Amino acid sequence: MNAGKVKQSLSAGGLLIALGIIYGDIGTSPLYVFKAIVSQGVLDSALIYGGLSCIFWTLTLQTTLKYVIITLRADNKGEGGILSLYSLVRKQGKWVVFPAILGGAALLADGMITPAITISSAVEGLDIFYPGLQTMPIVLAIVGCLFMLQRFGTAVIGRIFGPVMLLWFSMMAFVGLTQLWHAPGIFRAINPWYAIQLIIEHPNALFIIGAVFLCTTGAEALYSDMGHCGRRNIRISWIFVKLCLLLNYFGQGAWLLSSEASSSGNPFYQIMPPWFLPFGISIATAAAIIASQAMITGAFTLVSEAVRLNVWPKVRIVHPNMLKGQLYVPSANWILLIGCILVILIFGESAKMEAAYGLAINLSFIVTTVLMTVFLLHKRIPAYLSYAFLLFYLAIEISFLFGNVSKFSHGGWLTVLITALLFSVMLCWWWARKIKNRHTRFVEIKDYYNVLAELGSDKSVPLYASQLVYLTSANFESEIEEKIIYSILRKKPKRADIYWLVHVDVTDAPYTGEYKVTHLVPGKLIRIDFRLGFRDEQRISLLFRRVVQDLIANHEVDIRSNFDTLRKRNMDGDFRFVVLEKVISNSASFSFAERIVLDIYSVLRKFSLSDEKGFGLDSSFVTVERVPLIAPTVSRSIKLKRVK
Repeated sequence: MNAGKVKQSLSAGGLLIALGIIYGDIGTSPLYVFKAIVSQGVLDSALIYGGLSCIFWTLTLQTTLKYVIITLRADNKGEGGILSLYSLVRKQGKWVVFPAILGGAALLADGMITPAITISSAVEGLDIFYPGLQTMPIVLAIVGCLFMLQRFGTAVIGRIFGPVMLLWFSMMAFVGLTQLWHAPGIFRAINPWYAIQLIIEHPNALFIIGAVFLCTTGAEALYSDMGHCGRRNIRISWIFVKLCLLLNYFGQGAWLLSSEASSSGNPFYQIMPPWFLPFGISIATAAAIIASQAMITGAFTLVSEAVRLNVWPKVRIVHPNMLKGQLYVPSANWILLIGCILVILIFGESAKMEAAYGLAINLSFIVTTVLMTVFLLHKRIPAYLSYAFLLFYLAIEISFLFGNVSKFSHGGWLTVLITALLFSVMLCWWWARKIKNRHTRFVEIKDYYNVLAELGSDKSVPLYASQLVYLTSANFESEIEEKIIYSILRKKPKRADIYWLVHVDVTDAPYTGEYKVTHLVPGKLIRIDFRLGFRDEQRISLLFRRVVQDLIANHEVDIRSNFDTLRKRNMDGDFRFVVLEKVISNSASFSFAERIVLDIYSVLRKFSLSDEKGFGLDSSFVTVERVPLIAPTVSRSIKLKRVK
């Protein structure tokens, strides 16, 4: 959604872009939060004061203190988000991958629910003018158009998001401010005692806690989009955003205290003058669309990072334009669209969606707390402070979790189901790769220097390719997969003028773009190690050719064809990439759980990109060879009798 990567320094433009990019979700929460709170029982002053107190302290402790002040310090070369945080701490223990993929799955599930509830809440304001109006078709039409536009990129509309959100927040603050004179004492709700009293005494306290949590659901976006806006722009703009949110919430509370209102309407629209309602509904709908767009764009970024970190199947990633950061992931777009439509069809109206909303994002909050504690310990923050952070926020977020779980039968089950499915996909993909890597055998490459050099000059073997390139997963220059040696020497001897080994290492930084060249056998066997960030596009074919051009310019390699006719005219030889596809066969060496994982992995492989497409290789220069993951061995238990 962002119009490129903006400057990290504090600026008016950066503040405006921050308003448009990261505050859509949390900025549209007044549409439904207070409505959800006051619908949990008799509308009295205790409920209003207690609800406002809960909102104020949730925004202060959860959003301001945890995310804006503490979590934004965990920047990965300027980037943020759960997977960026995971890449910072993944070397601190293998177990951190589990909370990381749980958080990623929860955020993707949230991406299906956010457009449904925000757009529904905004459009339902039309019910004031047209009682009984069926708003579901309108919501479905808006959602459908929104997802269909993703393929074209959002560079153009992204430029107007900031001004629209500035108008939205200013409108909320002004409308709320006009109601405060009705009940000036409403600011007593800042006293935390009202929140404590409500939680202790109200019979529907758990439901109220779940409703209050909705006011902070967009806090994760503050961290996820740090790379687009910069830490300082987020922190300064949050002061304005929080002030506008609180003025609107307290304005709703003041109006409810001073009027004969019932708990059935939406106080967000009820505090607006009748003549202002058409304008207010229009701006609310625009803000809801922006909030949905921000969540969709965040989901695209999350999936692209997950692919690079090998916790999501390889999928096609498109760059709609030349602006850095503009992503379109077709498969993720369709998954989100289908999920969003199902949510709308199942629940119908925003009041029923509130039960499903919040549970997924609650899980991601807990994950961020756990990973941030690991990060604080890694940065040598005193253990007592790190664990105090962990215990304090786990206490808050687990309390919210109880409130959200209480809505399980009312719709929370859908959130849990979607999160569990996405978590299973990510876990199985990661686990299957671990199983495959465990069964990959490596050999010392120096043992094959002589035979490879001789094979390259052996005219009795037909020339397979002038330049033969293999992708290797060997992390060390001294090793090579046994399957590659088998492919070159035994499966069908492959003579080439030069053998190339290409290795890709995904770094913990978002953007790296480095490479190293090692001449294992000068002029015959060359290894290239790419170091790419987890947000860098792995276009290996283009990157490899760029490196070859540099080597030719430095006179380190000669790729001219060895055919006399072509060499006389200084024509380059051909390139051939060989991709080894490991075939998983039934084997007793796999446990029952591993067989289940590998079966699921095999299904996911059918829907994911092949290795040559995943690495951006030109299919016209690629040969795919199928090799068994585990070489079959002849069992001595087989009884055979030789006869004459």
